[in-house]
Amino acid sequence: MKNKILLLVLIGVVVALFFYFDLDRIFTLEYLKSSRQDFQLFYAENPAPTVLGFFVLYVIVVGLSLPGATVLGLAAGALFGFWAGVVIISFASSLGALIACFFSRYLFREYVQRKFGDRLERVNRGIAEEGAFYLFCMRLIPAIPFVVINLVMGLTSMRLRTFYWVSQVGMLPGTMVYVNAGKELGKIDSLSGIVQPGLIAAFVLLGIFPLVVRKAVSFVKARRNV
Repeated sequence: MKNKILLLVLIGVVVALFFYFDLDRIFTLEYLKSSRQDFQLFYAENPAPTVLGFFVLYVIVVGLSLPGATVLGLAAGALFGFWAGVVIISFASSLGALIACFFSRYLFREYVQRKFGDRLERVNRGIAEEGAFYLFCMRLIPAIPFVVINLVMGLTSMRLRTFYWVSQVGMLPGTMVYVNAGKELGKIDSLSGIVQPGLIAAFVLLGIFPLVVRKAVSFVKARRNV
């Protein structure tokens, strides 16, 4: 009980400091764009601390369900490039999701139950019928809020280890799409850069990705039921 109280206090302090210092203002495309050159210079001189700091920041944002994860995902592509950005965001988002799920299960169960209890029966039924594949499908579909999945899954009987690896795999396609969009955004230095083919293709992919996923999930489910 004592450890639980201490953890709740620590979480409260971190969240309070986040909003007190208005840190969410840095999680905007405008701010990231204006500070990109300074960041890249710092990154060139301190690569390991920069990557570690960004990784930890992303884990905290996701783990505490703070605003800014989407912008940080785009920023990873703009600041680190595609492959490095995908690796960083993939593991940081999965670890952050695991922490959020853990908090939901052991610290905020009653609150999450009150807020999302209407969805819990459907999720439990889906897990009972399809197991880990149900979570995998949820992770693939961008229309289902990332934060809601983390919190609701904390109220289910799914093992945290299973939650982690399924989330890792299921979120990878979406991570690649967003990081790629961020990489293309990072190339824009003027308004003329908006019409670059790479950027147009990245945002077309970003737009059609949910539709492709829905079709793919429906196809796989139909095949499983045959």
